[in-house]
Amino acid sequence: MTFEVPAHSSNGKPAGRIRQKNEEAIIKAAEEEFARHGFKGTSMNTIAQNVGLPKANLHYYFSNKLGLYLAVLSNILELWDSTFNTLTVDDDPAEALERYIRAKMEFSRRQPKASRIFAMEVISGGDCLSQYFNQNYLDWFRGRAAVFEGWIAAGKMDPVDPIHLIFLLWSSTQHYADFASQICRVKQCSRLTKQDFEQAADQLVQIILKGCGLKPAAKA
Repeated sequence: MTFEVPAHSSNGKPAGRIRQKNEEAIIKAAEEEFARHGFKGTSMNTIAQNVGLPKANLHYYFSNKLGLYLAVLSNILELWDSTFNTLTVDDDPAEALERYIRAKMEFSRRQPKASRIFAMEVISGGDCLSQYFNQNYLDWFRGRAAVFEGWIAAGKMDPVDPIHLIFLLWSSTQHYADFASQICRVKQCSRLTKQDFEQAADQLVQIILKGCGLKPAAKA
């Protein structure tokens, strides 16, 4: 079974509109079940019922539970990684990093369940992601690191290790999805609001940019 993330490759054709719409509905329902019950505890029959499709129709789109699970993972990774692709050497690093941090925080706000599913998969050993971390991924990652190296070489930002910076960008933004319950206990609230995410994004922008020798843009 293949595992593909379009952000790492220029290959692949978009699915038809009707198929794409149905797949999106199925993936959304699957996110709920996988986040609540894990891979082993999730039932394809329950997902079919929640999305309003006969189980046979569900298997038309995803032949088995593993295929659907991989589709859920691929969907969130495509959102994360395609957004990272917008950074280029020609960009102003302060502006580009701020846009990226805020975009990742918005993903954490809007799609926390998918982020948690990915986190649990990695924590458990990442067996289902073995095809994700392939040569295409390594080439893509090196290409992203090269953007930071280009900024450093041009004197646009302080010399920091691009690999650790990338990991910091990912972990800090995804923390607000994966560990929301911990944050809520500390803040003594029932859930994180849009304002909470915006305030957190402001702090991350300030801390990360200053750590790179960059000055955050003045707020209007």
